[in-house]
Amino acid sequence: MRNEADTKSAVLTDLVLTLFRVNNLTLTWGDRLVAPLGLTSARWQILGAIVFAERPQPVAWLARDLGASRQNVQRIVNDLEREGVVAFAPNPHHARAHLVILTAKGRQIYDEAYEIYAPLTEALGEGIAVDDLKTARRVLLALKVKLEGPLDDEKQV
Repeated sequence: MRNEADTKSAVLTDLVLTLFRVNNLTLTWGDRLVAPLGLTSARWQILGAIVFAERPQPVAWLARDLGASRQNVQRIVNDLEREGVVAFAPNPHHARAHLVILTAKGRQIYDEAYEIYAPLTEALGEGIAVDDLKTARRVLLALKVKLEGPLDDEKQV
């Protein structure tokens, strides 16, 4: 007979495996959705991070907000800059860590992506109660906080 810890561990493991699958399917869905705009899910995520930031941020901060590596975000931002989707602006707080801003072209592409995305979320969420979605978000945020915390020597998370 399983004790509660084993049951919780098994359920959490199943949740993590499901998250991996859902993440992969979401990225594939996003790639197909924004491909006509010259974007990938990764590029779209970065544009979203720029749009939703309270103020222009350097690449390192965008990477932190996305939970991604700075190097990967830098590579994508550099590509977007070459394509005229983003630009670099001086950072008054750091000479080398320029701020990343959307250009007019970048804003247009982001807005077009959102126009494609918004109605599809209604279809994607069909049959799922809003309260269930809110609960799922709370659980994921709780896991995010735990995963971002310091590692305990006795419990390697």
